[in-house]
Amino acid sequence: MGEDAVIRPRTVDAIGRAREAGIRVLVVTGRMYRSVLPYLHATGIDDPVVCYQGAVVADPRTGEFLRHVPVPLDAAREVVAMVEAEGFHLNAYVDDELYVAEVTQEARDYADFQGIPINPVGPLLDWLDRPPTKLVAVGTPEETSALEERAKAQFGPRLFISKSLPYFLEFASPEVTKGSGLAFVAERLGFDAARTVSFGDGENDVELLEWAGFGVAVANAHPRVLAVADLVAPRDVEEGVAQVIEAYLDSRR
Repeated sequence: MGEDAVIRPRTVDAIGRAREAGIRVLVVTGRMYRSVLPYLHATGIDDPVVCYQGAVVADPRTGEFLRHVPVPLDAAREVVAMVEAEGFHLNAYVDDELYVAEVTQEARDYADFQGIPINPVGPLLDWLDRPPTKLVAVGTPEETSALEERAKAQFGPRLFISKSLPYFLEFASPEVTKGSGLAFVAERLGFDAARTVSFGDGENDVELLEWAGFGVAVANAHPRVLAVADLVAPRDVEEGVAQVIEAYLDSRR
C-alpha cells in the first residue's frame, strides 16, 4: 500500500495465499484503529492489529484494546503548547476519535486521507484533560523535519517522536514504537522475533524492522529504513510486499 492508501488486488491475493499456507500476517500501523478496519476486512486479517505506532493493540473481532499506552498528560500538554505556538495544525487522539482546535484545511486533508470524522473542540490546552493516545503535527515535509529536530531536542527520551508520512510528525509515549507493539502481539500469540519478517517504508518503521529477525524495506523507503533493512523490495506502487510474499511462497513448493 502506497501513500494513496489503496491496497491493491495483488497484495490482497498474496496475503490470502500466505494465510492459507499457515503464515500469520499482522498489520502494524501508525493509523487509528477505526481507520485500519477497512483494510483488515479487505484482507480477512483477524489477528490483533498494532495501531497508533504501537500505542494500541486491538482485537478486530471484538474491538477490545488489548494494550493502550497513551502520552503522559503533562508531556502532551507541553507538546500542544510548543506545536501551536509555532503555528502548526495539531491533531489529538482520544478514545479512537480525532480532535482539533478548529477545522482547518490541514484537518480536512488528514481526515479525508484517513476516512474519519473531525471533532472541533476549541483551544486544545483548555480541552485536553486526559492522556491522548497520540498527537500529530501537520505541515510541509520541510516544516515537519525542522520541527522534529526542535521537538527531539526539547523532549529527549520523554517522548517517542517520528514521522509517519512526510507531512505528519507524531508524538507518542516513550514506551511506544511499532516494534514494542509487535513484541506485545508476539508474546500473546506465541511467536518470536527470529521467525518474523517485517516490512516498512516510513521513518516510524525503523524499530519494527530492527525488532524482527528479517526486515524488508521497499525501494522508496525512508533512508533510515533502508539502512536497517536486510532486503530491499520493489517500490510500494509496484506492490513490493506482495512480490516478496509471492517469492517466499514459491520457494516453499
